[in-house]
Amino acid sequence: MVWMVVGADQQDRSLAKDLLRGIKQRFPRLQKILGDGGFESSKLARWLTLTERCLLWIMKRSDTNTFDVQPKRWIVERTLAWISNYRRLSKDYEVDPKTSELNICLAMTRVMLRKIKYA
Repeated sequence: MVWMVVGADQQDRSLAKDLLRGIKQRFPRLQKILGDGGFESSKLARWLTLTERCLLWIMKRSDTNTFDVQPKRWIVERTLAWISNYRRLSKDYEVDPKTSELNICLAMTRVMLRKIKYA
C-alpha cells in the first residue's frame, strides 16, 4: 500500500508522479493502478504506461442517484472505512502531514495483523 497526505489545496493528479515514481521497483508484479476521478489525466496515464509500465484505471462514481456497485471501487471505500474507525484518523487533528501518514501506517498495520490472526 502506498499513500501520501497533503493539503486540500493541492490536486491529486499533480502529485501522483511523486507518489508513484519508482513503484515498479517496490512492487514488481504490479500491473494496474486504480484511481478515482481526481487522478484522471491522459498525461499521467501515458507517463505510467511508458515509465512505470502500469495501466491506470479510473473508477468513477455513478452519475445516477441510484446505488450501483462500481467494479473495484468497493476496495477503496472499504479501506477508507477501516481507516476511519481510528479516532486519530476520523477527524483532521494533526498539523503535520507526516503524523497523519504515520497514523495511517499504524492503523493499516493493525488491520492487517487482525486479518492474519482471524484467517
